[in-house]
Amino acid sequence: MHDDIEAIKQLKARYFRTMDTKDWPAMRQVFCDDVVMDSTASGGSVITGADNCVSFLQSVIGDVLTVHHGHMPEIELTSPTTANGIWAMEDMLRWPDGRELHGFGHYTETYAKIGNHWRIRTLVLTRLRLDMTSAQNKA
Repeated sequence: MHDDIEAIKQLKARYFRTMDTKDWPAMRQVFCDDVVMDSTASGGSVITGADNCVSFLQSVIGDVLTVHHGHMPEIELTSPTTANGIWAMEDMLRWPDGRELHGFGHYTETYAKIGNHWRIRTLVLTRLRLDMTSAQNKA
C-alpha cells in the first residue's frame, strides 16, 4: 500500500517536471491512453486521450516558461489498481511577450495501475486564485 502511494507521488512529480522541462514524450507516459483532462473550472476545456492532451499542452505552453509545484497530496487507494488523489498546486508561467500568470488551486485526479506502472486516468484542475500581469505592465 505504501509503495503504491509513493509511486503515485512519483508519477505526479514526473507530470510537473516533464511539463516544465517540455519533455513531451516522457509526459505522454504519465497518462492512461484514455485520460480525460478537464480544466473548464479554470477557464480551459475538456480534452480526451493522452496524445491529444500532450499535443494541447505543447501548443498552449510549448514556448512558455513554466514552474509547477504540487503539495500536500491526499491519496486514497480504492482497489489494487485504482486510486484517487487531490493535490494543492501553485504555478507560475511567463510568456515570451512578458505576460505572467501566478496561480493557486487543486488537481483532483484518478489513477490506474497498468502493469506495474501507475498512470493518471482523469485530471480536473480548479483555481482558487489567478493573478495575471500583462506585457505592457512589465518594466
